[in-house]
Amino acid sequence: MTETADVVIVGGGLHGCSAALHLARRGVSSMVIEKDHVGRHASGVNAGGVRRLGRDLAEVPLSAASLELWNGIEDLVDDDCGFHATGQVKIAETEDELTALEARAAQVRELGFDHEVIVDRETLFDLLPAAAPHCIGGMHVAGDGYADPARTTAAFRRKGESLGVRFFEGAAATDVRREAGTWRVSAGEIAFEAPVLLNCAGAWADRIAEALGESVPLTVLAAMLMVTAPMPRFIEPVVGSQGRKLSFKQSANGTVIIGGGHRGGAFREENRTTIDFDGLAISAKTASVLFPVMANASIVRCWAGLEAFTPDGIPVIGASAAEDAYHAFGYCGHGFQLGPIVGSLIADLVTSGGTNLPIEPFRIDRFHTTRGE
Repeated sequence: MTETADVVIVGGGLHGCSAALHLARRGVSSMVIEKDHVGRHASGVNAGGVRRLGRDLAEVPLSAASLELWNGIEDLVDDDCGFHATGQVKIAETEDELTALEARAAQVRELGFDHEVIVDRETLFDLLPAAAPHCIGGMHVAGDGYADPARTTAAFRRKGESLGVRFFEGAAATDVRREAGTWRVSAGEIAFEAPVLLNCAGAWADRIAEALGESVPLTVLAAMLMVTAPMPRFIEPVVGSQGRKLSFKQSANGTVIIGGGHRGGAFREENRTTIDFDGLAISAKTASVLFPVMANASIVRCWAGLEAFTPDGIPVIGASAAEDAYHAFGYCGHGFQLGPIVGSLIADLVTSGGTNLPIEPFRIDRFHTTRGE
């Protein structure tokens, strides 16, 4: 059996779904093939941070543009995706940490953006009344916040389907090749053919890139999260720390979601992850040090998802060296907020050959490992 469309997208995470939707809005047909189910890995298990705060400088313009789409997300996908613009705060516990945040804010201002604002101790406690008394200040970004990852990915899928996008789950790409000006992706008994190929394969994207003649040094890690039982409301913004690994927020239902960079076991070949409970214990301790109210919180669930990390900590976005092929992968644990805009800029590239967003830093050839070199 052969399925055809204008574009074949490998990978049914948020970025694949977003690209499919934006292409459909421009009259370009696509089919998304996913080896598991849509949103199975990083897109369905991340913390849902919608943040410009602390972005790599190369990502700042894309993140700012994406927030504009988040602010109109219901108009885009007919669902508010659980988006709450609560603001985000990064806590400083020492003068050195506050100085580092001030230097960072100055770098962002040099790029022409002023969203990262340094706050003193008084303002910090206005924002975070439950913070530990030793905290001295931090950085605040109003308008940032969080959304529901699984709900968001599902909303992009539904909206895409309403515009004609076709999704094929349980379809693992086993062979990718270009024949007579057409990309052919084999997945079991089905062949998918399209003039254009988009690689959004996440933790498996290096394999698709390799088929296109481009080696990428991806590392696959398992980001862990845990959630508490519902607690009385004590915090509104999403919180991070300048000196510690922490991602921390209280959802609308009172549960608290805690992450922060500690990794579980990642077994890509087996399509599974394991939990490192020692790492989770460190995250839990960090949360209680910065927010004493968390000392008696009850953890009710923890999980981990496979994510792709590049050596320089920023994704691969843009055209492949191969004809009529594009990449969007390797978000290093912070791709959720960028999903809406990356889908739009990929649609720009496919339909017009360019985009008005600065994506040069994300070129795949920055790794200088093209086959044959």
